[in-house]
Formats: sequence, structure tokens, C-alpha cells
Amino acid sequence: MYAIVDIETTGGHASANGITEVAIFIYDGQEVVQQYETLINPGVPIPRYIQSLTGITDDMVAGAPSFEEVAADIYALIHDKIFVAHNVNFDYSFLQYHLAKAGYQLRSKKLCTVRLGRKIVPGLPSYSLGNLCKSLQIAVTQRHRASGDAAATVKLFALLQRQDVNSAIAHALNAHSKEQFLPPNLPPEQVTALPGSPGVYYFHDQKGKVVYVGKAKNIRKRVNSHFTGNSASRKRQEFLRNIYSVSHEVTGTELMAHILESVEIKRLWPIYNYSQKHIEFKYGFYCFEDQQGYLRLAIEKRRKYTMPLHAFPLLVQGHQMLRGLIREFDLCPRLCFLQKGNGACSPIPDHTCRGACEKKEGPETYNLRVKAAINHMQQQQPSFVIMGNGRDAQELSCILMEKGRFYGMGYIPRDTAVTEEHAVKEWLTQYPENEYILNLIHAHAGNNVQELVKFS
Repeated sequence: MYAIVDIETTGGHASANGITEVAIFIYDGQEVVQQYETLINPGVPIPRYIQSLTGITDDMVAGAPSFEEVAADIYALIHDKIFVAHNVNFDYSFLQYHLAKAGYQLRSKKLCTVRLGRKIVPGLPSYSLGNLCKSLQIAVTQRHRASGDAAATVKLFALLQRQDVNSAIAHALNAHSKEQFLPPNLPPEQVTALPGSPGVYYFHDQKGKVVYVGKAKNIRKRVNSHFTGNSASRKRQEFLRNIYSVSHEVTGTELMAHILESVEIKRLWPIYNYSQKHIEFKYGFYCFEDQQGYLRLAIEKRRKYTMPLHAFPLLVQGHQMLRGLIREFDLCPRLCFLQKGNGACSPIPDHTCRGACEKKEGPETYNLRVKAAINHMQQQQPSFVIMGNGRDAQELSCILMEKGRFYGMGYIPRDTAVTEEHAVKEWLTQYPENEYILNLIHAHAGNNVQELVKFS
């Protein structure tokens, strides 16, 4: 038995909107054996644009029952039936949410006539209820009213049953099928074809634009996990409606998937990715030449599209490192911006500053020590690769850290000897780094020493 359902609401997601009308047709596969419909007082004003769309006004629902008053009748009708609707997750999420508030837990199998329409009568220009019925010459009366749309869905479902030569309905109802949980516009064959490998996946909207990027240890399993449950939140419902396709890129390891996800989020800026979009207030060493020709080391907040000589998360770490360079290479604290004001440079009496700040030492001599300090600082940073599984048995994955900086990653033939940085680079793709990626790599390196190949 099927419960073919349509509802009208005050908005697009259940957790912040009410139901204004419900129509339920109980269909035995041959004919409608029972029909139920009622207006419902949502307890909140109906927005004017929805009143214009549905024709249901505040005055019409003023004397109607609340949902709590009819919840028992609705639950009794549908809880042991197969729940059928056009874009089923919308109607189901509303009824499940409001029934739960009234004390009833709805757990039904679902069928979506949008998804079934795409499989059984493919190639039509549109699968909205109105356009689909028009293409299939199904008469619709009282469009955008629950009873009219539910009656049209009954006729549509009956036609789909008759034309279902490949058993699409039976497949959707199969206990092992994930299809009933998928968004209505996402082709199930795309999800079925996803690999069970580590990698990154991309959800695309109707125009092909990437709207979400995710990483996974098992791409197919992770993608399917997005569609389990029936959250009534606005964000989730909007997210599901806007997924039209999924693509992916396999990586050799889960660490590479994490890195690539971070790179892609910052490159594509997808609208449904909320993490990793914050501005990173990380600090870095920068070097520039002033108007007098002196090279000056400075600590600044790292800005987008800038590449510091060395980066660090805390300002105090930078100050400690810079003071060490000043002592070891006789640099001027005033020229390094560690001493301010117009007084004498404090290290001059101890001869650790040789007078560059007072022009007693020329820029040519002073700059040699600045360059030596920079070289020393960079040489102190480790260079290593993290080796791991490749995408197949013939290759290994490789992530290169060069003097404390993330260079890039890629894949090398399994029989390649990894002894020098320059020999590895030809196999790798360069990627931008960020604090999240550096923390990932250092944490992994610390916990997986056996995967490291260090360079001197």
C-alpha cells in the first residue's frame, strides 16, 4: 500500500515553518482506496508570496485545526505505508518533523516521483510536477493545492508503474538500495560508480558549479552518508535540492585527501563549505630593502597571496627566533623593527650591532649578514617526504616538505629511488600551503616516522 502525499507550507524547511494543508491518497497499486485532506492552522502568518502561490490565506486557516490536533489521524494513515511524493524528502521531512513534535516517530520507506520519472521516462526537459504532467499529458487541477497536486501525483505514479519495464520502483524499494535517500536531482548511477578509495568529491549544482567539496577515506561511503537521516534544517534541505551531480578525484592516502580538500575549498570557495574559510592570522618573516639600501627583516601578519620566508602561528615564536638571529649575526634590532623610538640602538655598546642604524656600517656589509641569517633560518627547517600508498600497485604517493614549507604532492613509480629533493619534484604538483595543511603534515609526520625520508 502506498500513501501518496502532498503538503503546502509557510516556507522551505520544516524546523522553522508550519504546514498549511495536507492531502493523503491511499493507493493499493490499482486505485485510490482512501482519501484524506485538511487545511491546517500553522500558528504563524502565511507569507504573502506563498498566499499568492497557493491561494491559501490566513483567513482560510484561522478556523482550521492545528497540526497537533490531526497528528494522530495522519500518523495512522501513513506510518505503515510506502510514502510517495514528488520530491519526497521535502514532504517527508515536514511530516516527520511535525509528527515528532506531536509524539509520533515516522519511519517509512519512500519513493520519489521526480527520481522515478528521470529513470522510467528519461530525456524530458523538466521533471517539476507541472512540467512532467504536461509532457505526459496528465491533467492537473488546483495546482499548488495539496489535494490537486496529490491527485496528479497519483496519476503520475500509476503511469510510472505501467511503464516501469526495468523494475525501477522495485529497485528503489530494495532494502539494500540507497536510492530513496538520494537527492531528487542526483543520478544514482553516479553514486554507484564512486570508488571505495581515499580522495576528494565534489557536489555540483544544475549549472555544473561546485557547491561543496569533501574528503573521504572511502569516497562512496562518505558521499552516501550525506543523505542518511531527514534533517529538517533549512541549510540541509537547500543543500539537497541543489545537488545535481557528483565528481571525484582519487588520492593515494587519506592525508592527501585532507590536503587536497583544503586546497580546493580555498580555490573554489564552495557555498556549502563553512569550515576552512576563515582568514588565518598567521605570522611570517618578510624581507625588503629600504630607501637607504639596507635589507630589513620584519615580522608581519601573513596576508593572502604573500609568501613569507618562514611562517609561525604565534607572534612570541617569531620574536624569539628573530632575537636569536640578531644575536648570532650581529643584526640591528632597530632595522629589524624590534626596537622603536629615537634613542641609541641598545646593542651598540655591546658591539652586537655594528652601527647600520646610524649609517656607521654600509648596506653592502650589513646585507651580507642579513642574507646569511636568512639562509641559516631556512636551513634549520626540515626537508622530508612522506611516502605512502599510491592509487594503484605500481606507484607510491609522495608529499614534499622543503625547508619547513609545503611544496606539493603527487605520485612516483614504485621502483624510483627517493634520495634527493630535485629528483622527486619532477613527479609532483605544487600546491599552496596554509596553516591547516602544515599542521596536518607535521602531526602525521610526528606519528608516522616510518613513512619519512629526510633530506640533509
